[in-house]
Amino acid sequence: MVTLKTDEEIEFIRNSSELLGRVHGEIARHIKPGVKTEELDRIAEEFIRDHGAFPSFKGYNGFPSALCISVNEVVVHGFPGNYELKEADIVTIDCGVKYHGWFSDSAYTYPLPKVVQPVLDLLNRTYDSLYLGIAEVKLGNRLGDVGFAIQSHVEQFGYGVVRELVGHGVGHGVHEDPEVPNYGKRGKGVKLVNGMVFAIEPMINLGKKNVVQEKDGWTIRTADRKPSAHFEHTVALKNGKVEILTTFEHIEKNYSYQWRNKGR
Repeated sequence: MVTLKTDEEIEFIRNSSELLGRVHGEIARHIKPGVKTEELDRIAEEFIRDHGAFPSFKGYNGFPSALCISVNEVVVHGFPGNYELKEADIVTIDCGVKYHGWFSDSAYTYPLPKVVQPVLDLLNRTYDSLYLGIAEVKLGNRLGDVGFAIQSHVEQFGYGVVRELVGHGVGHGVHEDPEVPNYGKRGKGVKLVNGMVFAIEPMINLGKKNVVQEKDGWTIRTADRKPSAHFEHTVALKNGKVEILTTFEHIEKNYSYQWRNKGR
């Protein structure tokens, strides 16, 4: 069941989301070749706790870390560890925080400086698809309109839209109803109304849409081992208009490699 939020509750989620944006910004300072993913996780958890919040992924259904860190062909739920980032990698940082009892969620895929152009194109187009989906969050529309906007944009380039993983409601918990697919048909699905708060998160593969789960029970990668991109915002529908509660501003200010639209 979809739990609608009051205007006051949306402001509480906004506060959580703003802190999450600053967490991402702190992580962005440290993403570079040679850094271990477990170090990024340590930095994130320390920053979150120092600001009076809790890393909402840690312990969720047994997940061991503050961050999901997914490199190259890993789509989601990668474990931080002793892997050292390489100069041609892409790495997705997915993070959630609980702040004063309210949850927020966002993700960002970083290209390191020597990522090849086809992969950079995948990231740019996935990033664009997130905002095309967000633009469809309006009274009278349905979740199918959001999914259609994302799917129709990326599939024109031959990319695969992951089906098994979707966006979700957020606020009282890490995951709530409704599910928010990155594919769909116009005019279909749950109707959008004021008070809805959910995460939109395109997960788009350079190759086919198929994914597999690793033996650890968490890590999900592309079946063809081609790279996958993932961008996510928490949004609210308030007074008839969509509001993006999370932000990439701190990431894009602090990350040393200015990659957006490079080579296009």
